[in-house]
Order: sequence, then structure tokens, then C-alpha cells
Amino acid sequence: MTSDGAGPVLPRYGHRSLAEVFPALLAALGVPGPAPELAVEPVRAAALLLVDGLGTELLRAHAADAPFLAGLPDAGPLTAGFPSSTSISLTSLGTGLPPGAHGMVGITLRAGAGELLDTLKWTSYNCGKPVDLRERFPPEQVQPLPTALERAVADGVHVATVTKREFRGSGLTQAALRGGEFRGVQALGDLAAEVITALNGPGRRLCYGYHADLDALGHLYGPGSLPWRLQLAQIDHLAALIAEHLPSDALLAVTGDHGMVAIDRRFDADTHPDLQHGVALLGGDPRSRHVYTHPGAAPEVLATWREVLGPHAWVASREQAVAEHWFGPLSDHVADRIGDVVVAMRGTAAVIRSTAEARLSGLPGQHGSLSAEEQYVPLLLARSD
Repeated sequence: MTSDGAGPVLPRYGHRSLAEVFPALLAALGVPGPAPELAVEPVRAAALLLVDGLGTELLRAHAADAPFLAGLPDAGPLTAGFPSSTSISLTSLGTGLPPGAHGMVGITLRAGAGELLDTLKWTSYNCGKPVDLRERFPPEQVQPLPTALERAVADGVHVATVTKREFRGSGLTQAALRGGEFRGVQALGDLAAEVITALNGPGRRLCYGYHADLDALGHLYGPGSLPWRLQLAQIDHLAALIAEHLPSDALLAVTGDHGMVAIDRRFDADTHPDLQHGVALLGGDPRSRHVYTHPGAAPEVLATWREVLGPHAWVASREQAVAEHWFGPLSDHVADRIGDVVVAMRGTAAVIRSTAEARLSGLPGQHGSLSAEEQYVPLLLARSD
């Protein structure tokens, strides 16, 4: 079971969350801005390696598989934010703002009347063939606030993003991480090479690198499984290689966008009649759901979901979730994207959709909620000698 205890792990926005990482690195590079609470000593060049799915609890439990990472000083743990899923966390990281401010509040969220936007793929969300929505919902309008990378470029810092080639120009890249030079890679070798190359040059330099495969294997086989552990060992070697080749006066920071839990109890919203009654749209992901109700149905839906899920979830009205700062301070354009009812799963339970999300529903590893296993991520720091 997860260690959620008596209550949820609420994100520490403005203090120790993913949203504070880039502001701290920009301050260390001398970029003007408000002094962040998360302090990093001044440097000339900095790389941030984001390992998708690298949670603090998982790293501690499997430190023997990642001796280099486990031996680094940890400025965390940080909280990922809610929901603790990739598109939300990457946008919090990239903008330096909590989800309530930048507006990416779910893996799938209501973007128009009767329509869900998949914020990972930037496509329509239905049982048919996905439709590219980058023209209908431009990423720069869905998330209109400046990114940390744009701030750095404006101050004369050389900025590079190193990630998979297929992410060039994607909706999520444009929404969360626009700014600077994009360098597409294929595997661990060119990821390491491009990060090292980006840091080795004159002047102030900032590089963001992204690795996806730990999360993928956690979903497929479960966190802590043998494939997951062997992938963690490869990532440990990747980080050690980058750190070994850091130029003078440079820093490597390593963090994750969320942790993960193994699921053994599923509530199927596509077959459970009580979970369908009064529901117009169901967004989010298996561990964090936005329930958009028909007009006037929100109180009944709230009561029903609380009754059905019982001790397996924290179920709140939109007003309660906002008041308790699940999403952080809310911008005016964001409120309608949040469900009338918001669900954060507890323990090892999930609300799946066996029809609309057939593949996702069967995966043993999931994340998105407010448990310690999902919320806490490290901030590991390695400096050049």
C-alpha cells in the first residue's frame, strides 16, 4: 500500500515544488527575477535532466541500482504538483508556475464545449481516430504565459532543449517548453552527447534534457520491476557520464516529474452505472479524475463518487479542491478546465475507463494523485570539479 496516511500530500507551491526549479537555476545563472525560495549557488552553465517517473520514494527503495544518483546531494524532496502527471508537471517546470496559473490541469481536460483535449498528444480525446488540435487549440493560447526558457533567452543565455526528435513542435513542447534551440535525439548516447555539447561553449548556458523510458517501463511492468530497475541503472550511468564531462563552473541537476504506484484495485467508469450518472465528460487519468457534470448534477455526482470510492479516494468539489490549493492560485481562464468534482485516488486504486482508455486501463503502474509515492521527486545536484 502507499503511505498516504491520514491525508493527502498537498503540493508546496511557491516553496518546494517543481515550479521552483527553473527559477532557481535562472537565478543561479544571473537572470533577473524574483528571488526564489529554492536556492542554487551561482554557476555559469546549468543542465537540468528530467527523468520521467523518477520519484524520491522509488529512488530511495532502489538506491543500489542507481549508486551515482543516490550518492548525490538532494536539495529536495520537491512536490510534483496536482495532478502528478507528465504534461502538468512539465508545464509547471517550464513556466515556473503551479497548474492553477498555467492552466494545464489534467492529462485530459475540457478545452471546449463537450470536448476533451489530450494534453500529452494535443489531440481530441475519444474512442475514434485522434484529431490533431494544434490549430483549433493553439498551445500558445492554451498556455499563454512566458516560459523560463524564454526568460533565459531574453537575458542572453544560450538555451537548448534535448529530447526525443518526435517532440519537436509538439503541442506540449510549445505550451510548456518553448524558447531556445531544440535538439532532437534518439537514444541515451546522443542524449548525453547533446547535453554535454550544449554546456561546452562560451558564456552562460542552460540545457534542459528529458528521458522518458523509466516512466514507460514503470507503466508496462510496474515500478520496481526488473525491467524498471535495469532502466534505472542505465539512467544512473547516463547521469554519471554527463557529470563526468561537465565543463568548469557548471551544474547538473536531476529531477523527476512524478513517482508511481502499482495498481491492484480498479473502478471502471465505463461500466459502473453509478459513476456515469450525471456525468457529461470524464477527464484526467486513472489516478486523478476531472468529473464534468451535467448542469445542476454536481452535488449528486459528488455524493455518489464519494460513496462508491469510499476510502480509496479523496473526492472534492471544484470549490473545495481550489480552496485547499490542490492546483495552487487560480487564473481566471483556468476554472472551467477543472472538473465540477475532482478525484485523487488513494492506496493502490484507480478509476479506469475500459472502453475509452483500453490500453491505459490495463497498465500496472500509474500516477497522478497526492500520495507520497507520486508527489515527492528529488532534486539531485552534481557540480564540476
